[in-house]
Amino acid sequence: MEAPDVVIRYDKVCKRFGERVVLKDLDLEVRRGETLAVMGPSGIGKSVTLRHAVGLLHADSGRVEVDGHDMKTIARDDLRDLRRRMGYLFQEGALINWLSAGENVALPLRENTKLPEEEIKKRALEKLELVHLPDSYDLMPPSLSGGMRKRVGLARALVTDPEIIFFDEPNTGLDPEISMSINHLMRELTEKLTITSIVVTHLVSCILVVADRVVLLDQGHVAAEGTPEEFVRSTNPRIQSFLARPHD
Repeated sequence: MEAPDVVIRYDKVCKRFGERVVLKDLDLEVRRGETLAVMGPSGIGKSVTLRHAVGLLHADSGRVEVDGHDMKTIARDDLRDLRRRMGYLFQEGALINWLSAGENVALPLRENTKLPEEEIKKRALEKLELVHLPDSYDLMPPSLSGGMRKRVGLARALVTDPEIIFFDEPNTGLDPEISMSINHLMRELTEKLTITSIVVTHLVSCILVVADRVVLLDQGHVAAEGTPEEFVRSTNPRIQSFLARPHD
């Protein structure tokens, strides 16, 4: 059987901030076209793990590779090109309030391409349509609901047609019904566009919809791994302890 095509690889990654060890000998692989969910208690290093793959943080030791590039030694031009193939959905959507929804979506194209304005607007409109917000280009962020803001953030993450997307707590601040609609939208888009993605979340409702595979981070490394169904049915005491905790 052919070996899976690994897009992101963490090999014995260690990271500390002062005396606090966040990642310790982290070994993790993300395969092309899959959605990997990363779970774990607050402060355990989930977002830190994402930032290593984007090149915003560098490992103290070990190696992080994205599509064959060592993220610690990658040349600046190669990093810029690689980031153009990435999308990032921030916890709060991170929209710029003085730009319209459409202008927020268009921003990565304006900053990173030389496309004509007509083409930029066309692509922004297409991505807003893709996230089921076809008439929102001129709406201002303060007038949008939490779910709409998240969808606009997702459209912006998609506007460069990325091959890899990082979702950092995509359900933050949403009520259960809107949260579930975002989950289904994420699954729809990652399947339709054949995207490789990592989802940082603490919600079982999220992993059951979006994830192909789940890992639990604990004490700086992967403590458990499996399909979403295996995860929720697991008798592993670390998984049971995590699932029994209240998560806001």
